Amino acid sequence: MNQTPPRWNLTNIYTSLEDPKFIHDFDQIKTEIEALQAFYSSTILPLDKTARPETLAPVLDSLVERLNTFMLKTDTMGAYLHGLISTDSFDKAAEQMQSRFEIETLPFNNLKLQLRKWLGSLGNALPQALQLPGMAYDHAFYLLEEAQRAQFTMSEAEEILANELDLSGASAWTALHGVLTSQKTVGFELEGELQTLSMPALINLRSHPSADVRQRAYQLEQSIWEEMKEPLAACLNGVKGQVITLDLKRGRKTSLDSSLEQARIDAETLDSMLSTMRESLPTFRRYFKAKARHLGNEQLPWWNLFAPFGSSERQYSFEDARELILSNFADFSPELSNFAKKAFDQQWIDAESRPGKRGGAYCMGVDALKESRILCNFDGSLDQVMTLAHELGHGFHNHCAFQAGKTQLQTRTPMTLAETASIMNETIMFHALLKSAASPAEELALLETRLLGDSAVIVDILSRFIFEKEVFARRARASLSADEISQIMLQAQKETYGDGLDNAILNPFAWTWKPHYYRAGLSFYNYPYAFGLLFGTGLYATYQQRGSAFVEDYKNLLASTGEASASDLAARFGIDIRSREFWSTSLAQSAALIERYESLI
Repeated sequence: MNQTPPRWNLTNIYTSLEDPKFIHDFDQIKTEIEALQAFYSSTILPLDKTARPETLAPVLDSLVERLNTFMLKTDTMGAYLHGLISTDSFDKAAEQMQSRFEIETLPFNNLKLQLRKWLGSLGNALPQALQLPGMAYDHAFYLLEEAQRAQFTMSEAEEILANELDLSGASAWTALHGVLTSQKTVGFELEGELQTLSMPALINLRSHPSADVRQRAYQLEQSIWEEMKEPLAACLNGVKGQVITLDLKRGRKTSLDSSLEQARIDAETLDSMLSTMRESLPTFRRYFKAKARHLGNEQLPWWNLFAPFGSSERQYSFEDARELILSNFADFSPELSNFAKKAFDQQWIDAESRPGKRGGAYCMGVDALKESRILCNFDGSLDQVMTLAHELGHGFHNHCAFQAGKTQLQTRTPMTLAETASIMNETIMFHALLKSAASPAEELALLETRLLGDSAVIVDILSRFIFEKEVFARRARASLSADEISQIMLQAQKETYGDGLDNAILNPFAWTWKPHYYRAGLSFYNYPYAFGLLFGTGLYATYQQRGSAFVEDYKNLLASTGEASASDLAARFGIDIRSREFWSTSLAQSAALIERYESLI
């Protein structure tokens, strides 16, 4: 792969931190927050549950309009700063500006808490006012959800203090984790040369065609995390400790309860999905064992878990990936393909792996411009081609909301539904490639890529859920040592991977680099991936039945994910997410692929 993957262009958002437009927007934050606070004190606060609907409704209309206007600006500024820092953690000016931005917007976060408590105090007056046409009527779901959440808040003074302390608490630990994991570089012999690699680049070698490279990369990675484990454990303890304390103070029984609320699903739905996933583990272990046989292993060691097969060893240039994605997207929807083409052509993608850039992949909306930006670490593997397609799905999700004219408050999508479009894109790519496979070897390679992804989202995600649940339980009693955290991870992997892997060679440091664990607002950001895979698989089955007629309903679903619960949105397609039958039907598709995979080994 000779072509250097691209870096994204952020200059149409702001040309730099010295851009007069950025400086103006930043300077306006305080003034606009003060105007919102004055509106709250003088107009909103005097209204209570005795207010008549015709009096309350126009105030709610004005509130919604003001919130959307302010959030459109600050969400875009926040995306710009995040884009700078996540691609270059050595950029101290951006890091400092990010800190200033958080301090400047802190009063708005406090105001949102005050508004939540006020909405919760309105009682029946709120739904009555929301029956009248207007901006508030169009944002009824958001307003009613906020009112419901008001029951899980501390006193106003406590909430404001918690927000202020967060900047030197969980947010600081999050920032430290990002710096530690993105700036670390290592020397590694590759293709006869000693190369300097970032940790994300080293981790990417897990899918290298050479078994020797994979094993050496795994061993080096383990030794590096061993050296860094203590500060990373401190970060994890700091974040989880704060989350536990605040959830309990807000009346939550566990931090999982808060996660379920954010995901807009209930415990019955989660239990149904997780229990069905557990039942599927023996089937996925058959896949691991078949792969071990193919590679000549008695049991599969961790460093061979991501080993490519046959034609999946092919290296794709970034241009190859572009053409493959565009052509296959076009068969599903010309609009999807045109969106992806725009992302490629207008430099919305940062795909180059380099020191200072964070690992993994993500997509963020640049809402004021109705654009997205996509970060990945492209290494030329088929797996990374699929990752790129995945992130373009998030971008298309944003595109559908932008096209439908949705506001900031209408696009607060729960974690469970945030993966819908990304999984759909992966599924589109897989089925298109499988259909065009020219030989059993090529089919096997594609099945390997798909099953590796499915197993990561079912088996590994389940292990990560088990891990995080245990970490929360123990952290409630005391801080955890780095070695204890690693032992929890190992036990979770043994429980899920079972005899499918060599239990002597697992990944005890899988907790170190995954950023989700270190975000106070993203507790249990693991099961939503499984939800997304299985929900997306179910939607694709509907597409196969309905054909092109499905696409318009699908786009409407994506545009509406911030305006209804997951169960209500799923019901549009006749899906009952509380039913184990739905999850079993989706998992059966993976089981069929595993059976075919075994026949080709």
